Amino acid sequence: MPLHLEIVTPERRTFEGDVDEVIVPGSEGEMGILPHHAPLISLLGQGVLRVKRSGQEEEFAIFGGFIQVRPDRVVVLAETADMASEIDLERAERARREAERVLEGGFVEPADLASARAALQRALIRIRVAERGPRGTARGEHEAVRLHTSRPPHQSDPPGE
Repeated sequence: MPLHLEIVTPERRTFEGDVDEVIVPGSEGEMGILPHHAPLISLLGQGVLRVKRSGQEEEFAIFGGFIQVRPDRVVVLAETADMASEIDLERAERARREAERVLEGGFVEPADLASARAALQRALIRIRVAERGPRGTARGEHEAVRLHTSRPPHQSDPPGE
């Protein structure tokens, strides 16, 4: 019995399809979910969500949210979720450089420091996912069962991310 996965953000449904396994960045570490998993609801952290199906692996950059697991279904409600093929690597590199510049610039207000650290972490996760791409296929060749893109990637992000 396959596991039905939905990855949803406030703006769109990023992914929906049957998978063999899902590995998510939980708030307390990674969680692996297989068919027949015990029901649970948990917080998501920031990191890489990996989807395995038919011998291939696809990664998403995930930033916060919740996960609901049932024996035959997983629903990920994320603040943002970007497929590797959607990530603008040059933009992510610019965001990384800008965050590093702010952090290396000396004294900044605590709120600015926290914002720069968060921006750096988001940029690094996006770079990692974009550089690795889907495994088992060339980057950009793999498509989700149903992919809904009603907005450009990262539209909800603050400028510079």
